[in-house]
Amino acid sequence: MTEKKDYKPDLANDAVMKASVPVPDDFVEVHGIDYSKPESRNARAKDIVKGMKTMGFQASNLATACEIIDEMRHWKGKHKSEIPEAERKGQFDDDGYQRTTIFMGYTSNLISAGLRDTLRFLVQHKMVSAIVSSAGGIEEDIIKCLAPTYMGAFALPGKGLREKGLNRIGNMIIPNENYCKFEDWMNPVLDKMLDEQEEFAKKRGAEALDADAPFWTPSKFIDRLGAEIKDETSVLYWAHKNQIPIFCPSLTDGSIGDMLFFHTFRASPKQIRLDIVADIRRMNTLSLDATRAGMIILGGGLIKHHICNACLMRNGADWAVYINTGQEFDGSDAGARPDEAVSWGKIKAEAHMIKLYADVTTVFPLIVAATFASE
Repeated sequence: MTEKKDYKPDLANDAVMKASVPVPDDFVEVHGIDYSKPESRNARAKDIVKGMKTMGFQASNLATACEIIDEMRHWKGKHKSEIPEAERKGQFDDDGYQRTTIFMGYTSNLISAGLRDTLRFLVQHKMVSAIVSSAGGIEEDIIKCLAPTYMGAFALPGKGLREKGLNRIGNMIIPNENYCKFEDWMNPVLDKMLDEQEEFAKKRGAEALDADAPFWTPSKFIDRLGAEIKDETSVLYWAHKNQIPIFCPSLTDGSIGDMLFFHTFRASPKQIRLDIVADIRRMNTLSLDATRAGMIILGGGLIKHHICNACLMRNGADWAVYINTGQEFDGSDAGARPDEAVSWGKIKAEAHMIKLYADVTTVFPLIVAATFASE
């Protein structure tokens, strides 16, 4: 009889066949959506997101982001009748109960893209309390009311586009003519704003504004644009109509800055002045007055930090959802995970928070469908 040989070397056997510890009772099994089931094929967005909770990777983070958003928007505090009138502050729902102050931030590329319509929906239906945008997020909203943005391709050569007066944002194209239309629209508005500023100065008894308080802040300036555009496709229009402030400390960093620059020559020696100090007081006061504060931050950079820093004033937000593709290895604020903000006091240690690593345009429409738009 031939002797049976064991061909497994002891070292390799121990390495490959290492014994597992017993699986803890609270471990959840990984599984996804089974489209062989009829109920899955006819699922609503909320059901799809629920099924993604146990898929792993960013699918699970997306589901968690939806849970956090639902928590912040459904939170309900005391009724007005329970709070002395002198102590009432923050925001109240239609039934008179305290509600979460939701700060939403977005970068300009999201307004350039078709996500603008989703963002407008949230503002139109008063689902957020305040917005922080980069400059492009203001001007691109107005420009789209005047002329369309078109689909292009990421690979279109810049040299050829420049020769044709076409500007590329990723795989989208904006004709330079759109900015000419924007200038034609802006100049009469700027003239009116300057006249109102000068009239305000005269009422204060000042010959010039050098020694007087400026009339305009970036948020008032943006609100005026929303009042002037009179277009229901506009985020700014609905923000004005619903009195939702839009803050933009970088207002001059874009085409609006160009328009203001050119206007200083047209109106010389007069010029429009903007008070950024009044706006930081307004923004931070919103945070201080909030009974509960939530953050939904789409992108990074200035819009992310401006909201986080406002929440520092109240010792941190109660909920936070970050969505961007930034990485933390280089120490960038955009790439930082929520726990870094906890160390600064910008998010509470016990807050429910998540960072979803994704292109906002691919995930936020699903998130809105499963949360804000689901009811």
